[in-house]
Amino acid sequence: MNAGIIGVGKYIPERVLTNKELETMVDTSDEWIRTRTGIEERRIAGDDVNTSDMAYEAAKKALEHAEIGPEDIDMILVATVTPDHSFPSVACMLQARLGCVNASGMDVSAACAGFMYAVATAKQFIETESCKNILVVGVEKLSKITDWNDRNTAVLFGDGAGAVVMGPVSKGRGVLAFDLGADGTGGQYLYQDKYIMMNGREVFKFAVRQMGESSVKVLDKAGLTKNDVDLLIPHQANIRIMEAARQRLELPEEKMSKMIHKYGNTSSASIPMVIADEVEAGKIKDDDLIVLVGFGGGLTWGAIALRWGR
Repeated sequence: MNAGIIGVGKYIPERVLTNKELETMVDTSDEWIRTRTGIEERRIAGDDVNTSDMAYEAAKKALEHAEIGPEDIDMILVATVTPDHSFPSVACMLQARLGCVNASGMDVSAACAGFMYAVATAKQFIETESCKNILVVGVEKLSKITDWNDRNTAVLFGDGAGAVVMGPVSKGRGVLAFDLGADGTGGQYLYQDKYIMMNGREVFKFAVRQMGESSVKVLDKAGLTKNDVDLLIPHQANIRIMEAARQRLELPEEKMSKMIHKYGNTSSASIPMVIADEVEAGKIKDDDLIVLVGFGGGLTWGAIALRWGR
């Protein structure tokens, strides 16, 4: 039995925070942000919108797209570092709010690589037939842990949610391979105190190296090559890091998804949000080979080779 994605959904807050507006908040400029990060604007959730609210909206759309009901979900996995509370988990809050009466639930904490960790976990439960359908959500309200006076981090982060329903798919489709890893010695470079703290130079060096290496490794695990890739969906953290991964796979520009200009860095939400956008735009088609790759605080990383289709 193969496990794959059978439904997608996303939620973005209404409030748009542009680079021009950030110029009035910190010592920065639209030109500086765009050239160094690729970000033009990001979405910010209101004070009355919490992480679980965004997860709920994305999850509803994913269930509808998968054409299944809440009672058909056997497990909920939520990748986030900004839960409403330490406990109950966002997954348990979702379970109650959606009415997933047959589902277990837990949150996964691997920062920006969290969605890959959650998808790899869901794959195991489905392929061992312990579960049939699993709801996987990546969601962050990073605005609540961002220091808006810190010019190095305030320009980067946004809020949002992306969700997928995973279930059994036909032979040759679904998650073909995954590559997960961690280097705890690098945790000092990207962590949360009261706010997000980051050594940009060290994180950049790590990400440029690891995104490319993990992308190549997951293809090797799947018995595939760079020439087989139809679409690369990297974590939307920084356009220069994303470009380094694309170049490592020797892909043309049109084969890499770029949404960073619209959403900024939404951590674990970025990859599922992009998947939903690309499905809606008709860019992802049955039997396309997609590589998902990301990195995050921990330091963590993860890559997935996925053959699209049910």
